[in-house]
Amino acid sequence: MRVLDALITDIKAGKIGPGERIPSESKLCERHKVARETVHRAVRILCERGTVRTEWGKGTFVVGPAEPAREDRPDRA
Repeated sequence: MRVLDALITDIKAGKIGPGERIPSESKLCERHKVARETVHRAVRILCERGTVRTEWGKGTFVVGPAEPAREDRPDRA
């Protein structure tokens, strides 16, 4: 999965540091010429691994060493 690999490479190389936002899903779709679901899946995998955290309405951020990796989404009834 090239989107996942590209994001991991950028994070490990320090191009996107702890606390910094990763590019939006639409920007990643344009950059990698893939469907939105492909980008969404890559971001979800990074969330599950604890590499990034998503703040609903704000974006997805690289997790620092002492930060919890959780998705912050409002509960919907």
